[in-house]
Amino acid sequence: MEHGNLRVLLQPAELLIIGGAAVGTVLVANPLHILKQIAAGIGGVFGGSKFTKAKYIESLKMMYDLLNKARKDGLVALESDIEEPDKSPVLSQYPAFLTDHPIRNFVCDTMRIAVTGGIEPFDVDQMMEADMDVHHHAATLPVSALSTMADSLPELGIVAAVLGVVFTMGALGGPPEEIGHKVAAALVGTFLGILLCYGLVGPLAANMAKTADEEHSYYHTLRVLMLAFLKGISPIMVLEIARRAIPGHVRPSFQEVEQACRNGGAAAAAASA
Repeated sequence: MEHGNLRVLLQPAELLIIGGAAVGTVLVANPLHILKQIAAGIGGVFGGSKFTKAKYIESLKMMYDLLNKARKDGLVALESDIEEPDKSPVLSQYPAFLTDHPIRNFVCDTMRIAVTGGIEPFDVDQMMEADMDVHHHAATLPVSALSTMADSLPELGIVAAVLGVVFTMGALGGPPEEIGHKVAAALVGTFLGILLCYGLVGPLAANMAKTADEEHSYYHTLRVLMLAFLKGISPIMVLEIARRAIPGHVRPSFQEVEQACRNGGAAAAAASA
């Protein structure tokens, strides 16, 4: 817009200093499993959130089927479903749940305790809370690493700029055009450091943090649901209690949840017939 020369911003040496040092600090400061989580998290930023209203409805429907079976046939009837969810006539209808191993283990391990018995709902709730804290802490580690990298970019830009000034001082007495080019290259280092921090890496880390919070909210909904069932509340009321724990922007209406459960019940009855 200002009719400037865009080629002035193309400074490979500045990019190499800033980008190389930033990536190097991340590689040195973090173990391999966190680096893999960072790569997966950056890839997930460019896709939509998996914790949608449809996912919540499907999860509530799945838990309703499971808890309804426990109410009709007793908790012992859930033992085969929990021990081998892949072969469960209830859980095998939900492949997305089966492939998400952390969530599958969270549900199955908690329901296994319910089947075993002898533990108060309060103690089970404490166990679920501890499990959720572990998951959330692991999910925030790549966010913290990426945020640290973002915070270091402006300083690394200053390092690149200082190095450019050193080269500029060595060119004093030369043609003004050459000195101007070196000064511009030095200033580009500061420009790139700040731009990459607040315009790219920082927003990526913020998006990953929101994804971790969405996952934590999903775990919280499952926790509220299973705790309500352990207190002896009927499955249909358990669903309403869990529905109220869903974040507002993806919370389904009572009618949507009821319709999903009724359709599922009718389909199951037809298949049984």
